[in-house]
Amino acid sequence: MTTTQLHQAKIDEQPVIWEVPDALWTRLAPLLLIDKPRKKSGRPARDARSIFNGLIWLARTGSQWSQIPAQFGPTTTIHNRFSAWVEHGCLERAWAVLLEEYGEVIGIEWTWQSADGCIVKAPLGKKGPVVRRKRPEAIPLTEANLAQNERS
Repeated sequence: MTTTQLHQAKIDEQPVIWEVPDALWTRLAPLLLIDKPRKKSGRPARDARSIFNGLIWLARTGSQWSQIPAQFGPTTTIHNRFSAWVEHGCLERAWAVLLEEYGEVIGIEWTWQSADGCIVKAPLGKKGPVVRRKRPEAIPLTEANLAQNERS
């Protein structure tokens, strides 16, 4: 069995995570706080944990933002908080903690890494640059039209 297969066996032993466990959340919660005054009065801010769980759901399913279940909160709230976390560097710090946690539980084999991607043709794509129609030129005036315009 190769080292990659051993590593995969460790991964397969772990439960599938759809929500942040309590122990991990105690480490992540302080990193996701943004210290800025609220612009709007009204409802209190949504719980960060449910929003983070919504982001986990989004990443695991690969769905669109509009498909996030209501149990995680409104999609606009989740997207706005995600954008704020990215802007303030909160997600970068949280990602570092997640990598550290993963490294402790399973171990990260830094000697072998790969990236996966897919390039496909756009379903309604067209070849070449966008062709724009030219505006029709004005119809030249004839002598009869000029005479009629002068009378009016």
